[in-house]
Amino acid sequence: MKSCEEKGVESWHVAKKKNKHKKSDEIGVDGEGGGTPSGCWSRWKLIGSCISSRSKVDTSISGISTHCESKSTNDTSKDQPVTQAMSSTTTSTGESNSSTQKFEEELKISSRLRKFAFNDLKMATRNFRPESLLGEGGFGCVFKGWIEENGTAPVKPGTGLTVAVKTLNHDGLQGHKEWLAEVNYLGDLIHPNLVKLIGYCIEDDQRLLAYEFMPRGSLENHLFRRSLPLPWSIRMKIAVGAAKGLAFLHEEATRPVIYRDFKTSNILLDAEYNAKLSDFGLAKDAPEGDKTHVSTRVMGTYGYAAPEYVMTGHLTSKSDVYSFGVVLLEMLTGRRSMDKNRPNGEHNLVEWARPHLGERRRFYKLIDPRLEGHFSIKGAQKAAQLAARCLSRDPKVRPLMSEVVESLKPLPEKDKKESKISCCVIKLHSKK
Repeated sequence: MKSCEEKGVESWHVAKKKNKHKKSDEIGVDGEGGGTPSGCWSRWKLIGSCISSRSKVDTSISGISTHCESKSTNDTSKDQPVTQAMSSTTTSTGESNSSTQKFEEELKISSRLRKFAFNDLKMATRNFRPESLLGEGGFGCVFKGWIEENGTAPVKPGTGLTVAVKTLNHDGLQGHKEWLAEVNYLGDLIHPNLVKLIGYCIEDDQRLLAYEFMPRGSLENHLFRRSLPLPWSIRMKIAVGAAKGLAFLHEEATRPVIYRDFKTSNILLDAEYNAKLSDFGLAKDAPEGDKTHVSTRVMGTYGYAAPEYVMTGHLTSKSDVYSFGVVLLEMLTGRRSMDKNRPNGEHNLVEWARPHLGERRRFYKLIDPRLEGHFSIKGAQKAAQLAARCLSRDPKVRPLMSEVVESLKPLPEKDKKESKISCCVIKLHSKK
């Protein structure tokens, strides 16, 4: 029997990295952290810009984690299956222009967004060459490019403004609807802990988005793909930033938003390890008035989706809080939310960790062994207690994200003396 967390949650994961293997963590798409490169490569091969070979993920991933995963738009009815936005076989230029104009009318374009010509973004990414490829997934490919600081024209690599250009793969898992959701949300939402959307391109059947470039890539890369462990203070700094992003969406935005796909691969990092949320394709407007939830088809990622949402399709901001608890647990343990390579009983992180969260003696089994004791005991205990609250089976008991932010704020400051003590304590407990 699969647990609630393992049941069929439909996911639209857009990996911010190149990954050779499909994984099964994401519902309905490739697994967490995975992407299927073949679609990306084949599409750009037609333009003569990509080659069939694949290479490992560039650690400087784009500041654009497939925001357009499949986060749906504002309607409160059930999400419809994603359909291809336009046929790539358009034959009439007149029809093409009219379709482009029609789709542009659907955009709630913010005046701050730049409108790019396809050729400008093509040249900015050096003709979408493989060396510029940052990542790929259900949405399409993400390329590194360079444009004018205050314009749309391409410039020489290493000059001007560095951007991450995301393309819509018409053979992929997402389509025009998700692309629109991405533009409409990120075109309207401005916050230091949300990735900045710079502009868009809608030309014939081309759909591209340009985002700020995030030089340190995703939290997922740092937690699970790097040989060097992410220090405790940096983990907590990232947790605070990500929590602030969710708190803004839930409690501060003019139009409150439920993010719906909070996970390590959607948390991107700038040069100073400041966290920014990306991928708004699955986002939904929060319920208004006396409505308690949004009813929608279940979408998300295995291991991150709140159990009540998986069971009922009733989406609330507390669904995001649960997902935050899972990510906080991943940062504490260094384990993935779902990992079938681990022994039986340890595949699902939340189920494995629950018994340890409430007991002080068992708490030490939770901590990522790669930290080698270099963390604040009190800080880690508070983080574990907070994770337990966020992961409560009763959504009403889960805290608001503003409360989460206040609880996390003191934790990045690591007490060196306590860190040395914790190192000895961890070794002592490991021998028992």
